[in-house]
Amino acid sequence: MNILLENLTTETRNQRTLELDQLSPAAVLKLMQEEDEKVSLAVKEKLGEIEKVVTCVVQSFKQGGRLIYTGAGTSGRLGILDAVECVPTFGTGPDMVQGLIAGGETAIRQAVEGAEDSEEQGEADLKQLTLTHNDTVVGIAASGRTPYVIGALKYAARMGASTASLSCNPNAEISKYAQYPIEILTGAEILTGSTRLKAGTAQKMVLNMISTAAMIGIGKVYSNLMVDVQPTNEKLVIRAKSIISEITGCDMETASIYYERSHHQVKAAVVMLLAGLGLEEAQQRLQESGGFIRQAVQHHKGE
Repeated sequence: MNILLENLTTETRNQRTLELDQLSPAAVLKLMQEEDEKVSLAVKEKLGEIEKVVTCVVQSFKQGGRLIYTGAGTSGRLGILDAVECVPTFGTGPDMVQGLIAGGETAIRQAVEGAEDSEEQGEADLKQLTLTHNDTVVGIAASGRTPYVIGALKYAARMGASTASLSCNPNAEISKYAQYPIEILTGAEILTGSTRLKAGTAQKMVLNMISTAAMIGIGKVYSNLMVDVQPTNEKLVIRAKSIISEITGCDMETASIYYERSHHQVKAAVVMLLAGLGLEEAQQRLQESGGFIRQAVQHHKGE
């Protein structure tokens, strides 16, 4: 294992930070910021690979499939974070985007020793989700060698699901088991081996890209507005009404009226206002257009 770790760029010592323990807070922060600047450039180098994964996820969604993240430690937590935030942001059901972590729910809050070392557990956890060929499974591991993730990817491939991987080392082991591998080369951390830093930042950026671009691809965004936002608190209710007003050009009072008439469905309210339709007709138009507001309105105008 020591020999393996020595071959991982995420485990090497950063020559710029050998005196880290002797630096002032200001100097530490400056070094961290300078190293973090490299992350965005590293992600930029892999936009082509990320695009392939987005295309795959969009296809899964259109076929009624799911996006499933699987990982251990920081990687697993980041997958769960992205999955959980899709529900209020894009109005998805809790099953549409899911995250698995080695060690289960306990591992979200505290480390579960040895949980990531079992390929069998990675497979077992994925089996619990009744995987189908319409799903896309994304294995996340900064090291690129986590057995739990490899086990999950192997099982996903056997079940005919689409597979992708996200790691931060070149020629990562998990890349061998993914149809669409992504390797973001973030290099040595300022704190040796602490992949919650640059590697974690890179993973968060890529997961943001995958889920957001995929949701745009299935009609959950109009212009740059989150039109499937779930108004689950006062702030989001105000945002929902503001979105209706912004898109249609109506005042907030009118937006509030149509917010209620649409049963708190922003997209339906927008189509009702722009196309002069009742709720049922607006909902039908959205269904026929695959959830895209522009097509729903244009289709009506073309009649």
